[in-house]
Amino acid sequence: MFRQASRLVSRSITAKSATNRAFSTEVPSTIDSSFVEAWKKVAPNMDPPQTPSSFMKPRPSTASSIPTKLTVNFVLPYASELSGKEVDMVIIPATTGQMGVLPGHVPTIAELKPGIMSVHEGTDIKKYFVSSGFAFLHANSVADIIAVEAVPLENIDASQVQKGLAEFTQKLASATTDLEKAEAQIGVEVHSAMNAALSG
Repeated sequence: MFRQASRLVSRSITAKSATNRAFSTEVPSTIDSSFVEAWKKVAPNMDPPQTPSSFMKPRPSTASSIPTKLTVNFVLPYASELSGKEVDMVIIPATTGQMGVLPGHVPTIAELKPGIMSVHEGTDIKKYFVSSGFAFLHANSVADIIAVEAVPLENIDASQVQKGLAEFTQKLASATTDLEKAEAQIGVEVHSAMNAALSG
């Protein structure tokens, strides 16, 4: 029974790999003429609906060689920290761990967790504490980083962080509802990450 199942699975994998399917953005937008004719019979006064492929733009062209710089756009809900800045590398605090991003990085979407994001430009390193957000890494060596809140590391007051950590730890211990526990837990996580960023 297992041999038969493994043969069927390997057959379906082979069949799928034999027919390489193009990405949806690489397929030309075509309109099925039989569908349009059928549509006109049913609704002669309405234009036929457009498919999602008619709204999609082609992928940006990828350079044949890897660029020497990474273009970074770093935005917050209320400000643009970096716009089109060319840097050597960015290290982001992804939920899967610290992620170093260099020019030519594979396209990725990463969720950010509270931690340090560092922007490397030659020997100059600018560090930000980010609370959360997302990083969109594109094939053309552009990184769009969107954070809910971010502060340059040198602007954080260590005594205020210690005070906030103590307050949220006490709130977590005395929380009675699920909402209070969740809010206190978030506060403890953010202040613990800030404390680690300042001490490390």
